[in-house]
Amino acid sequence: MKRPILLHPDPRLKKLCAPVTDMTDELRSLGDDMLATMYDAPGIGLAAPQVGVLERLIVLDCVKAEGEAPRPMIMFNPEIIAASDETNVYEEGCLSIPEHFADVTRPAEVQVRWIDRDGKEHTQEMDGLWATCVQHEIDHLDGKLFIDYLKPLRRQMITRKMTKLKRELARDKS
Repeated sequence: MKRPILLHPDPRLKKLCAPVTDMTDELRSLGDDMLATMYDAPGIGLAAPQVGVLERLIVLDCVKAEGEAPRPMIMFNPEIIAASDETNVYEEGCLSIPEHFADVTRPAEVQVRWIDRDGKEHTQEMDGLWATCVQHEIDHLDGKLFIDYLKPLRRQMITRKMTKLKRELARDKS
């Protein structure tokens, strides 16, 4: 089931998310809903707070090549356990901040540990777009947005534009 995506500024997007302590069918279903929402948007990653759930859950699929099989990932309690000194710069966007993009510098490679929907722990090395995406989504779980990496003036400008957009969308609904 597709879920509505919260738009910045929303206080829930700035909150620290609670660890998942009990793998429930409800949480598994949330993971499936988040994948459906992400693909529909379309995006390559989505974090639970973006759909209003303050738990440590992210989904991603960075496969973009035409004809290549999707690689959907549902990660509970994801954490970066190692990061390279080498960095990459990617132009990032966010489903909660549509139409806005900016270059963000992050570690080029990361090692990530998480629990899958069956409660099994995984560890994986990620690089390129996958590394950027997983770091972006984990940031969401810590109440951090990609615009927080920008200079204050640019961040404020984007926030003002998003506030205006939210007002216009609210007006259109009424």
